[in-house]
Formats: sequence, structure tokens, C-alpha cells
Amino acid sequence: MPVPSAVVAELRRIPGLTVIEEAPLSDYTRFGLGGRAEVLVETGSPKSFLAAIHVVRPSLCPSVVIGAGTNLIVSDTGFRGVVLRFTGSRITVSDATLRAEAGAVLQKVVDLSIARGLSGIDCMTGIPGWVGGAIYGNAGAYGQSIDERVRLVEFADGEIVRRFGNSQCEFSYRESVFKRHKNWIILAVELELSPGDASELSRAAAGIRATRDAKYPPKMKCAGSIFKNCLFASLPAEAQAQVPETLVRSGKVPSAWFLEQAGAKGMQRGDIKVAPYHANLIYNGGSGTAADLVALIRQLKAMVADRFHFELQEEVQYVGSEAAATSH
Repeated sequence: MPVPSAVVAELRRIPGLTVIEEAPLSDYTRFGLGGRAEVLVETGSPKSFLAAIHVVRPSLCPSVVIGAGTNLIVSDTGFRGVVLRFTGSRITVSDATLRAEAGAVLQKVVDLSIARGLSGIDCMTGIPGWVGGAIYGNAGAYGQSIDERVRLVEFADGEIVRRFGNSQCEFSYRESVFKRHKNWIILAVELELSPGDASELSRAAAGIRATRDAKYPPKMKCAGSIFKNCLFASLPAEAQAQVPETLVRSGKVPSAWFLEQAGAKGMQRGDIKVAPYHANLIYNGGSGTAADLVALIRQLKAMVADRFHFELQEEVQYVGSEAAATSH
């Protein structure tokens, strides 16, 4: 159903809240895809954000919360309802504790930690997106995972603001309790870091950034890796038997290897393309559609399933009608 005008009017009365009708969601995703949001609201104020939730949810209007959109596939038809964004981005450091609001750019958080001589998230340099998304999906790279440094997470459960310690967040590989409770919205996180040498951390991060930028150019319209790496112990025995031992690292096998064996490199549907040098990198060549992206993801999953008898799991999240075709 359309968002009632009374709901829009009530949202406009909330101090500090920006309300945009018919907002182009392609402007809010790294893929550069997606139709319009009937209503998009955003604010950097936790109080205003909670007030918006208290207006939207009782109205029974369809609603969804998004962040930087770096890992998001939005339907070509957009979202008929209310899209909410919390953009609070304050970062503070006290001794070895770093606190960041969910809308803080992850790279800025990493850069600040390095500048302060604090280690623990330095290997995450170059990962796009905001802190909230990093917690939601338990981001990590090069042997570091953000859950290892989480002291507490502050979130809105729809009624009040709550705080979870690390164990309550139920982190696992690219997972957290927040993925299973999508009505819980991350507002801020406290990270416990370790003393380190700023110059050494900076040199190591620069090398990682150069490697990442060569693989995932900053201007490329992509989400980085589309699929999660695979837990070796969870693979069927026949798939395990085909994996070279050298590929198994920390109990995981790169999804790119399975995709490459299945012939994914260089595949294309419309202007949605699989990189010729990396089978787990799908990007929008400029005029792609979400429908083609979803169809290509479905095809890649089927190719791997046919050959190895298991299903790859996406890292990306879906918003809109196309999601129903492939989400689990």
C-alpha cells in the first residue's frame, strides 16, 4: 500500500530528519542499481531516528533500513514503502577504546586507529561501507575480523536503545545476531584495540590497500566479493576431495575457486559482468539492471551446485521484489 500522507507529514515534523519522496536508490548503492524509494528518511541523530521508527512501524507501512549500500542489491522497481538510513558518523578514541557511530565510514575508522597507533582493524583498510554494515556482516580481511575487537554494540530494537556485549552479538563467519533480527538497527560500536606502531601499521595498510584497489578498483560498481568463502568442514565429501590443500586457509576455501572451476570468469548478462581475473567479482559495466544481476547470481549458484553439489551463499543483501527469487 502507498505510504499514507499522514505518515509522511508526521515524519516531516521530526526535528533533524530529512524526508525525500521518490528517492532514486541507485544513488545509494555501490552497484548504482535500483528503482526509487517511495519515501526515504535519514538522520544523524539517534533520537530522531528512533522517533522515525516509532512513526513508521506502527503504521504497518513496508519499511527497510539501509546503510552505505555497498553490499546491497535493490530491485529495479525500487521499494514501495519507507527506507530509513542512520547516518550518525561520530568517532571518538579513549586510550585503546574506539567508539564509532554506525554511519561512520569504515575507512575513516581504520585510518584513525592507525594514526593513533592502535592495531586490530588495520587489515580492513580498503573495505568500503560504514561501520554498522561491518558489524552487521562481521566484516574481515587478511586474517582480521571485526568481531575480535567488539566490546559492545548499541542498537535500537524498535522500542528502546539496547547494548549487547560481544558474546550476545553471536558473531560467526560473516554473520551476527543482527542479520537474524533485521528490526534491530545498529547505532554505534565500541572496539577494544591494541597498542601498535603507527608507522608500521601504516606501511602494512598501504600494501593491503594497493592490493585491494587493484582487485576492486574504487570506482568499480561492485560489492567486492558476491559470495562468502566456504567453510571446508561444511562442504560435501566429494567437493572436499577436489579442493587443493593449499587453498584451505583458516578452515575456509575461496568461493572464487569453485566459480572458476565452473567457468564463471568473464561471464556476462546484459551489462552485468564477472571479472575476467576474479570469478567472485561481479560488477555493473554502467547500464546493468538489478534483474540481470540477480539472474547472473542465480546462474552462478546453479553452475557450482551442478558441479560440486552444494550452494554458494551470498554476502550481498537484497531489497525489493527481485530478492524473492534468490534469497534464503
